[in-house]
Amino acid sequence: MNPELTLLARLLRETAATEIMPRWHRTRVDSKADGSLVTAADLAAQTHLAAALARAFPAIPLLGEEMRESEQERLLAAAERGVWVLDPLDGTSNYASGYPGFSISLALIEQGQAVLGAILDPVRDECFTAARGQGACLNGEPIRPFASGPELGDCLAMIDLKRLPPQSLVALFRPGGFRSQRNLGSVALDWCWLASGRFQLYLHGGQRLWDYAAGRLIADEAGAASRQYRRDGVTPSAGLTLESQLAIAAANEDLLERWLTFVDLPLKAA
Repeated sequence: MNPELTLLARLLRETAATEIMPRWHRTRVDSKADGSLVTAADLAAQTHLAAALARAFPAIPLLGEEMRESEQERLLAAAERGVWVLDPLDGTSNYASGYPGFSISLALIEQGQAVLGAILDPVRDECFTAARGQGACLNGEPIRPFASGPELGDCLAMIDLKRLPPQSLVALFRPGGFRSQRNLGSVALDWCWLASGRFQLYLHGGQRLWDYAAGRLIADEAGAASRQYRRDGVTPSAGLTLESQLAIAAANEDLLERWLTFVDLPLKAA
């Protein structure tokens, strides 16, 4: 495995063992201004990784989810020279509720694109990694998406219902779209599970840069097909942004084209 990815995997495991797993079922939960949750584990993991990355890569700054938005914007504006993008605890609601579906997600962005990505599921000790142009791995072993058949009806779909317009949900559940539907509650793991063949279709109505930077790289490098749009579901995403994005993906390009036709963007919002 790429030596930088080996180092990142070690740093993520050290952070999880020190800051995240010992606090599980034991930490207080607070709400941020946007209504999302934050725990001491989120903050401690970001602090721990920020220090570790500064020692290993002193020239590369860190953009973390648990930063002020003004600081995130400043760092993103300088991202052409390289910036780490970190979600220290993706799936905080799961973590706070005791559900074993959360992760640490870390990506290196250079010249407007993710070039390294590492995501750790500390409950299962699964570390997904990718380097642009070098494929994707799970615990050092190559991964590929899996599709049991060519039809949407053969597929398992991962759909985040919370961030989709309520008026669109009935149409999504009409016959022929998928065999069954799931939702993990961790965007980073969504992308990794698509990459490793655990489901075939994906739709998420709103994910931020730190949610998808590493995960989408891992899925794309594994061979999945994906598109991102602004929240309007009309305008394709271009370049780096802190704005929430709609993501749609599938195990391969043919399934994605069928899925795009079925979903029929933009989703009905009124």
